[in-house]
Amino acid sequence: MTDTVAATSPLRHAPFRQFWLARIASSLAFQMLAVAVGWQMYALTGSAFDLGLVGLSQFVPMVALTLVVGHAADRHDRRAIARVCQAVSGVIAIVFTLGTLGGWLTRDMIFALVAIVGASRAFETPSLMALLPAVVPRAALQQATAWSASANQSAQIVGPALAGLLYALGPAVVYGLVALFTLGASTLLAFVTPEGQERPMNKVGVASLFSGIAFVLRNRVMLGALSLDLFAVLLGGATALLPIFAQTVLETGPWGLGLLRSAPAVGALAMSLVLGRRPMGFHAGATMLGGVALFGVATVVFGLSRSLPLSLAALGVLGAADTLSVVVRQSLVQLRTPRDMLGRVSAVNALFIGTSNQLGEFESGATAALFGAVPAVLIGGIGTVIVAALWAILFPSLRALRVLDDQPMEAPVDPSTEGATETL
Repeated sequence: MTDTVAATSPLRHAPFRQFWLARIASSLAFQMLAVAVGWQMYALTGSAFDLGLVGLSQFVPMVALTLVVGHAADRHDRRAIARVCQAVSGVIAIVFTLGTLGGWLTRDMIFALVAIVGASRAFETPSLMALLPAVVPRAALQQATAWSASANQSAQIVGPALAGLLYALGPAVVYGLVALFTLGASTLLAFVTPEGQERPMNKVGVASLFSGIAFVLRNRVMLGALSLDLFAVLLGGATALLPIFAQTVLETGPWGLGLLRSAPAVGALAMSLVLGRRPMGFHAGATMLGGVALFGVATVVFGLSRSLPLSLAALGVLGAADTLSVVVRQSLVQLRTPRDMLGRVSAVNALFIGTSNQLGEFESGATAALFGAVPAVLIGGIGTVIVAALWAILFPSLRALRVLDDQPMEAPVDPSTEGATETL
């Protein structure tokens, strides 16, 4: 088993190593940018509402561009799209730097710049998702997905802390480093050589724009996996209420809030590293359902806890359980989607992720306003467990799923291609 794992390890392939480093640099830059923009916006306006608008400015372009970005990722060079997007983010970071140093950065200008970053990320994310299967052998794809997830989780741990430390020297320092990271990521991708040639779409039309959505709706396993993850995060968004728990429930102060924010990412990173070394064997569907149920149970434990160590442990388990779901979902998308449709299906996947994160925070806040923070978390955790049980009934094909790469799904006819679709 050890020899087999070593032989298929994605880190043995230079294209994936470069891809992985680029992913780390890009994700780290995004996390740092979010912290710096939030601090600077609040310093400029003192408005919590404006902080919410910053998040909305990033979210709206992603939703508005979902059909377009998937279409672009399937028609054009995915590596080139990701590189351009990272370069655009680097230029925006330079504008932030100059505007801060020059004192001409305004509230409205920040919204506009953040919206450009959101649009850039909307194109970058599905392009990188769709590029991943081309930089590793098929046998190593599940491990590569776990390693890719670890890059994002590492950025979530290191990025905010690093930005917080450097912000003491001035926001321009953070923005300058963000520019270096994003431009560095773009440069790294230039050295990534995909294995095999991508086949672009031959026809373009309205039907091709919606074919990614149609593909997901027609495949019960993938629809079950994506919707399960969406509702789990939507209901179990306890992290949005961490400031309240740190201040009024656990009474720890800002330092405790920092630990609470890092705990899910630490658990997720640990699980990513485990799956990167030991990929899932059989019972992948049951593992995903069990992971979502465990996510709900950990949320309930966090809601009931009055001890900081127990709360940190619950959040760590929550992050680890979430990663199980992420790896199964991402692997299904990449292994069971025809390669010439992967950009459009990845865009739908990205929309599910973004919607669950954003609406999950809104749901937690609204429920907390009605019932209080602790009941809101308990309701969300119990609801997540119920959803996992319900999905096991509604999607028996997902529950019965054993090996992720066992029998690729039959693709629907894609009007954007000539002849039969190419399956992985």
